Amino acid sequence: MRNPEKVLNSLSEHSKCSEYKFERLYRVLYNADMFLLAYNNIQSKPGNMTEGSDGKTIDGMSLKRIEKLIGVLKNESYQPNPARRIYIPKKNGKLRPLGIPSFDDKLVQEVIRMMLEAIYEDYLENTSHGFRPKRSCHTALIQVQKNFTATKWFIEGDIEGFFDNINHDVLIEILNGRIADERFIRLIRKFLKAGYIEDWVFHKTYSGTPQGGIISPILANIYLDKLDKYMKEYARKFDKGITRRKNLEYKSYTGKIWWLGTKLKKTENEETRKELIKAIKNIQKERLHLPSVDEMDENYKRIKYVRYADDFIIGVIGSKADSEIIKEDIKNFLYDKLKLSLSEEKTLITHGNKHAKFLGYEIYVRKYSEMTKRSKKSGKLSKVYGKKVVLEMPMEAVKKKLLHYEVMRIHQFENKEKWKPIRRVKVLHNDDLEILDAYNAEIRGFANYYSIANNSSYLNSFKYIMQYSMYKTFANKYRTSVRKIIAKYRCNKDFVVFYENKKGEKKMRVFFNASFKRKTTMVLNCDNLANTICISSRTSLIERLRAGKCELCGSAGDMEIHHVKKLKDLKGKKPWEIQMIGRRRKTLAVCIPCHKKIHHGG
Repeated sequence: MRNPEKVLNSLSEHSKCSEYKFERLYRVLYNADMFLLAYNNIQSKPGNMTEGSDGKTIDGMSLKRIEKLIGVLKNESYQPNPARRIYIPKKNGKLRPLGIPSFDDKLVQEVIRMMLEAIYEDYLENTSHGFRPKRSCHTALIQVQKNFTATKWFIEGDIEGFFDNINHDVLIEILNGRIADERFIRLIRKFLKAGYIEDWVFHKTYSGTPQGGIISPILANIYLDKLDKYMKEYARKFDKGITRRKNLEYKSYTGKIWWLGTKLKKTENEETRKELIKAIKNIQKERLHLPSVDEMDENYKRIKYVRYADDFIIGVIGSKADSEIIKEDIKNFLYDKLKLSLSEEKTLITHGNKHAKFLGYEIYVRKYSEMTKRSKKSGKLSKVYGKKVVLEMPMEAVKKKLLHYEVMRIHQFENKEKWKPIRRVKVLHNDDLEILDAYNAEIRGFANYYSIANNSSYLNSFKYIMQYSMYKTFANKYRTSVRKIIAKYRCNKDFVVFYENKKGEKKMRVFFNASFKRKTTMVLNCDNLANTICISSRTSLIERLRAGKCELCGSAGDMEIHHVKKLKDLKGKKPWEIQMIGRRRKTLAVCIPCHKKIHHGG
């Protein structure tokens, strides 16, 4: 069997060539090492211990289970199970449908995902950022900030019910454009048509990607790559002119400065020189308030485009009429070519100086009047921030998050909102360390997402509410005052919780004390995707599975991996629990008799 890393790298070599057709892909699914690599990629996901419609979980993974899966793939009798549909609460109180595939289907999907990623990753456009390796919301936002300078209009794109409305026939046609393997295409179609079970009733799926499927994000990117390429070609035709026409008023000021500078060189009288220098500086100051180019130049137009999953934003240097035409053209393209609808309510055209919304940020272009002036070493004044894109954290997002965490109450005071931190009743019965860790994790998560915002210092307001909510929670738990709690837990100006680890060593955990200074580098792991192509060595989990030695009784033979959801749920009374707690692993390679004994309470 070929090494899976070599297989994937071999596929990725032809990724950039749009004319290349990939053949004999289905045979890759006969490679057991591909399934072991897939198992390693997804084994740590918490949802793996949730049963699919077949009643199975990740528990009991073995080489025989993989061999059986490959066997049904070889004779093409493999049929994906319908996803089990459940509903989870959304932030607005409504319910979101969630599909839970069986674990065997997840394993096959992960192998397909790795192959599709190798085939398409270098082929996809640079303007696409959702669910791709080394890309995230931050890379999309920073691309907007760097490339959308001097934008006159924003078009906030929203595709109506995208993931549920992907047309299967269109998707298969797109895949056929690069893949010449009918069996591989048929397998993907099986996943698309697998359906879902809700209240023990089977429902067919006529459109959309697999419910909760691992391959859904990559299929969505392949589908919308057609939009990305359309926008690339659209920009090539729309873009006009090399540079903007010079602003005549700005040009006249430059001429005056040049004339006075020439006069200064010829003048030797000290008093006259001082007057000329003062006049030059005054004209330079006045010129700073003027744009150097004609912003209404009709002979200069540009389009910039960035997409994250089904959200996209377009920056237009042109007129509002141009923006209306662009919006209509995109709407027609989506409907005619991809069978999708553009949401009229949510697809907005916003002036560059007003706030447009993208990925939870508010985006606008600085006015010239807002620019900062800075003296260089030469003493000359220069424009610094004029017409640059600003990324802002909306205070409404802070408010919603604090209300969602139930750490704040809002009071109306003279037609103004006053935010007041409150105790958190739900965590009162947790221990001190759990309470502190919960607040730290929530602050860190929110701060990381908005760390690239130009107004990231506003996160101090978020931290203040969270901090005093925590103080009040501790005070309520111990029936004392906030002042006494702060005094009790203070250590070197920090709020500290001391605890003992399993070895009896005394440790300390500090309340979040990092700076909220704006970061200029993006967080690349927001989407939590593994790099499946460049893997240097086998993992210990795969080695343990292949070793053929039971980690509980020491016998040799076929092994199965026993999985648990959380180590902290184990009581440590049974031999296998002691083993897992001692090794700090949520997995244990055991023989079949030992695995049966574990599940029967042994």
